[in-house]
Amino acid sequence: MSHTPRSLRSRAVLTCALLVAPLIAGVSGCAGSPDPLSAKPYDAADQISFSGDGDGRKADPDKPLEVTAKGDDSRITDVTATDAAGRYVRGELAEDGKHWRSTVPLAAGAHYTLKVSTEDSNGAPGRRTVDFSTSSARRLLKVTFGPKAGEYGVGQPITAKLSRPVKDPSARAVIERALKVDSRPAVEGVWHWVDSRNLHYRPQEYWPAHATITAHSNLKGIRIGGGLYGGDAKSLRLTTGDRLEALTDSGTHQMTVKRNGVPIRTIPITTGMPGFDTRNGIKVVLAKESAVRMTGASIGLGAGSYDLMVYWAARVTKSGEYVHAAPWSTGSQGYANVSHGCTGMSTANAEWFFNTVRLGDIVQVVNSNGEDMAPFSNGYGDWNMAWADWRKGSAVSGGGQSDATTADSARLRPQV
Repeated sequence: MSHTPRSLRSRAVLTCALLVAPLIAGVSGCAGSPDPLSAKPYDAADQISFSGDGDGRKADPDKPLEVTAKGDDSRITDVTATDAAGRYVRGELAEDGKHWRSTVPLAAGAHYTLKVSTEDSNGAPGRRTVDFSTSSARRLLKVTFGPKAGEYGVGQPITAKLSRPVKDPSARAVIERALKVDSRPAVEGVWHWVDSRNLHYRPQEYWPAHATITAHSNLKGIRIGGGLYGGDAKSLRLTTGDRLEALTDSGTHQMTVKRNGVPIRTIPITTGMPGFDTRNGIKVVLAKESAVRMTGASIGLGAGSYDLMVYWAARVTKSGEYVHAAPWSTGSQGYANVSHGCTGMSTANAEWFFNTVRLGDIVQVVNSNGEDMAPFSNGYGDWNMAWADWRKGSAVSGGGQSDATTADSARLRPQV
């Protein structure tokens, strides 16, 4: 850069001040020596290298992206790396400008654009833009959301089943942050790890009536850990209907059905007799079967104890608890508990109940001498867990927990 005497610089400044129009032309004509920063950036291909270089090979997503300035006469001034969706890859530039390194994992099977700005020893700017791709993951984790799309009751949890077991807490946190559930109206909810391959999602209270709930995964291509990457997942959309709750009181032998908090029917019932007491707690309708065969042998009774076709049956546990028609016990309904664990009622009431409820509706049993409904091993007992305990099962909100058992020690057979 040449040096201009002070008197000449003063005259140049005065002259430039008088040249109001055209302003830009006046400035460029009076600046003296060219400013290196105003020069068009040169191609800095020979001054930098990055970790994705090499005979057309794809970058390894298991390794950080690194950019290095070659030689002593240049340094890096800025680096931006974005994926195909325009999302930025965070990174750190060394104080001496000689090295930049990404601080977040790259996605597998993804395309990136890398833009590097440099300057040489004279301050002249350089630029290099490179497009590169990362190699595909060798081990993929796929996610399947449940239940099937459709309309459900307000007690239906969202489920996520993983194609591989995941036990590491940090890997679980990566997965959990990428599994998104949204609802309109909006409610707060949390994922809970049932075991190493299954998660359930629920809000603190039941879902709102007439809500729209969507679940989707942002895991695709994301590094989870241990060479495992996220794979594809089909999104899920559910809606809820009215808030329908059936309160089964084994003490009074009555069932009260409410719609949106308003009682719409009271039904005389019978529940489990001593030794076959109906489980207490909140259950969710799992299935509806207009006819199902029930036998005493299926619950350990003698082969000739009973063998019946039962109608208008709404299933509430995997182990075989139903709400169903029991015309053989109408004399006891409203007065005594004589069933083998199911909730029995007249045929007319059972048909009404069957046609009124949908999957995901709430059936709560109180004042029975039976065991409490398990949260996970016997259907959707999720709502029996206190919210604080539910959050403890989250790898993000509660710090994670050891796997909950999914072994079902109960009899997985229909019981009348």
